[in-house]
This record gives sequence, C-alpha cells and structure tokens, in this order.
Amino acid sequence: MKYWRLARLVLHLLVGLGKVALLFPFLGAVGRERRVQRWSRQLVTICGVRMRFDETLQSMPASPALIICNHISWLDIFVINTLHSCRFVAKSDIRSWPLIGWLCEHTGTIFIARGRARDVRRIYEGLVKSIHDGERVAFFPEGTTAPQGSVLPFHANLFEAAIEAEVPVQPYAIRYVDAGGSLHDAADFVGEMSFVQSVIAIMNSGGMTAELIRLPSIPTTGAHRRELAKTAHDAIASVLRPNPAFDDAGNLLASRSYPKASAR
Repeated sequence: MKYWRLARLVLHLLVGLGKVALLFPFLGAVGRERRVQRWSRQLVTICGVRMRFDETLQSMPASPALIICNHISWLDIFVINTLHSCRFVAKSDIRSWPLIGWLCEHTGTIFIARGRARDVRRIYEGLVKSIHDGERVAFFPEGTTAPQGSVLPFHANLFEAAIEAEVPVQPYAIRYVDAGGSLHDAADFVGEMSFVQSVIAIMNSGGMTAELIRLPSIPTTGAHRRELAKTAHDAIASVLRPNPAFDDAGNLLASRSYPKASAR
C-alpha cells in the first residue's frame, strides 16, 4: 500500500470533520447535500475505487421513496452518496468508528441498536417524518454486511415506514468488481474484520469498480411489510445472483455468472 494514499484519506476525513463542524451549521439542506455528495465522490476516488452506475432497469428513480440496498462494506454509504445524498439508518456500532463515526452522526445518519424493539419503533416514526419532510432516507435491510455473492434475508420492520408514508420502495443493488468483471473480495467487510483492516484491504486491492444498479421501484399500496421485504430481496438477488455483465459503455448485457467471493 502506498502510505501517501492512506495519509490523503486521513486528511480528507479531517477536512470533512472541519466542514461539518464549522460550515454545516450555516448551510441549508441543499448546500449540505451538495457538499456531502462531492466529499463522498472524493473519498471513493482516494480509496482507488471507480464508479459505474446503471439505470437501464429503471431510468428514473422514484421520488419520494424509501431507498434500500444490499450491504457489503462501510464504503456502500459513500458510493450511494455519490449519486445523491441520503440519510442512512445504520447500526449503532458505527458511531464508535474513528472519524467516520463522528462524520456519519453529524451528517444525518440515524443509528439503531440491535434487538431493541423500542428503538426500532422510534426510528420508524422518525423515518416517516423524514420522508414527509422530503428527505432521502436509506437503509440496509440485511442489518449487517454479507460477503459478495450472497444476499442475507431482509428484516421487514423498517419497510413499514414506506407503507405509513405512502411512498414506494426504491431498491438498489451494489457490488465491487475487478478489471475482469469478477467480484473483488477486498470489498468484503465481514466477520471480525475491523474498520481499519477493511480500509487497508481496499487500499491494497489494486483498484476496483463499484457498480450501483437502480432497480424498478416497488409500490406499497395495500402491501404488507414482509411482502415488501421479500419482493425487494428477490429483486436485488436476481441481479446479483447470477450477476449481469456490463459493456465498456456501462450498459447492462446478458446475464453472466461471476465467481463467488470467499468470506474472510
């Protein structure tokens, strides 16, 4: 790993801390969103990750909507933020991560404690209000990260927020591939791997591409949260298993199987 890149990443995080602390209190919502989007793009670039966005399955996003995505890495949040800034629901553990935790907390991340029904209810009510206020709200329904090539069952609780807010669910699928189109296992953030170990693995990856695919939105009128969770899960899994290929222009090609990444 080139240590200057790691130093550049730390500097970028420190600059982000300064902007959030000193600048954000004086900015409106649009100004904050633009800066989060630009800062996220810069972070992804510093990590040596390229971006490829595919919207051929749905050319226009549903808006307003509850955004959901499969979960592979801490990097997922910033990849999605390069497209548009969102308020994410994340596990409370992230709050203790060095630098990133503070940044997430002060840029609107909603933290939730595992196994606490009261906390889920509080978060759910806050999500409905945020959606009604016109904010982009996103969460990872697996509840944790999974190795590439697998999609864990979706927790249904927070899908209730879309039903209550009377907005559709907007699913995205994300994966990280190498130059040959195979899943890049350096992106996996699973098991006992620490945040720092994950950063180093990504920095040592030799470069990879984050592919973000926007899927057709799912209507919620008359739906049950468990039905929504299963429909969203199956839609994402159908894109990731087997994984479709892209041409040089980033267009979706015929379905093609990639080797499954191994768990760390």
